[in-house]
Amino acid sequence: MAAAGGSPSIVEYFGGEDGYRCGYCKNETGNLSHGMWAHSMTVQDYQDLIDRGWRRSGKYVYKPIMNQTCCPQYTIRCQALHFQTSKSHKKVLKKMLKFISKGDVSKAASEEEPMDSHIEDVVPCDFAYKGESRVSQSELTPLSVDHTERAENEDEDTGETKEEVNVQKVESGFPQISADKDTPLLGEPSRSAKIVPAPPKPGKGADLSKPPCRKAKDIRKERKLQKLLQNQMCTIEGSQLQADQVFLLQNSKSKTNQPKTIEDFIFVSLPDDARHKLEVRVVRSSPQSSQFKATFQESYQVYKRYQMVIHKDPPDKPTVNQFTRFLCDSPLEAEDAPNGPDCGYGSFHQQYWLDGKIIAVGVIDILPYCVSSVYLYYDPDYSFLSLGVYSALREIAFTRELHEKAPDLSFYYMGFYIHSCPKMRYKLMKVA
Repeated sequence: MAAAGGSPSIVEYFGGEDGYRCGYCKNETGNLSHGMWAHSMTVQDYQDLIDRGWRRSGKYVYKPIMNQTCCPQYTIRCQALHFQTSKSHKKVLKKMLKFISKGDVSKAASEEEPMDSHIEDVVPCDFAYKGESRVSQSELTPLSVDHTERAENEDEDTGETKEEVNVQKVESGFPQISADKDTPLLGEPSRSAKIVPAPPKPGKGADLSKPPCRKAKDIRKERKLQKLLQNQMCTIEGSQLQADQVFLLQNSKSKTNQPKTIEDFIFVSLPDDARHKLEVRVVRSSPQSSQFKATFQESYQVYKRYQMVIHKDPPDKPTVNQFTRFLCDSPLEAEDAPNGPDCGYGSFHQQYWLDGKIIAVGVIDILPYCVSSVYLYYDPDYSFLSLGVYSALREIAFTRELHEKAPDLSFYYMGFYIHSCPKMRYKLMKVA
């Protein structure tokens, strides 16, 4: 394989006839995949490969044999330009915003925090296995759009929300309460003591001849705009500003009802007395830039703490060489293009700096048509910030930002999803 006008990709194919140990379900010979060692690879060649279900772990590139492997791994691709934040996403973004501005360390939404990174790939980790290795189509329905959640009404100013349907808890085996007609629910009077409600009186109910009810805040905003328009029309009569204000009034309702984007939360102006400062830096990891080399040791120590606390690794692991091979080495050749992003294409580390220290690192590949998330590790002391979900949302926003300079780049790859792995349930955040 070779990119037009560029160096050829050099790979060594290993085949996929023999099974080997699965890092997920611990089956000794159940993991079957095609694999190859990539000595070097162009970004376009890797783009073509991941579009066909391949992924990389360091310089090892592989594709699961889906109808034979013990733990089928499904690719998750998000159309970043069409992505809309859900309630759970907004909770995570607001939680980070409150922490930065006010120092609020509330753990109210800690259930959103994944205990694993974006993609585990071939690295073994300890978690329960769900038993069945084959996944039916019906089991994958949580990855589809949640129409119930979309239909829910949101009030961003007052913070009023309805109870959200928790797909993860249902799939994880949490008990569901069903009402049997002969069995009273907890706190409900017995059948003999039930009070039969009287039928509604005639004439009660909604009057269809009248307009539907409106939110009080929308009415207040409209009245405020009307008053502003009247005052300015009297003061600046005959000016072009009148037409602008009329247009503003006519479109006020549609604008106030527009959902907030990720950028509305990320790039909001902070108060001068904000308690913390969060900065996200993108440094090239292959070939290693000067910024990457200067922060290598600090980044490695964060990964070591992450492995010890989250994955229960011993203190002597992972070694520097293991860290480098898994998260720093990459076969992708750095490439700059006239119509590409300013940072270029290739492999990068997206570092999250809080008050001058690294608290999380997202390993990403920037390719001609997408941003591919490889791995995430973070300081366990900041688990309450739901950094797994937060970083995924930041990477979606980053994909949109790159799209402005590189119009072909519009997708976000979140890595493989394994249905039998509970620690990947956070990927049901509906980015597919």
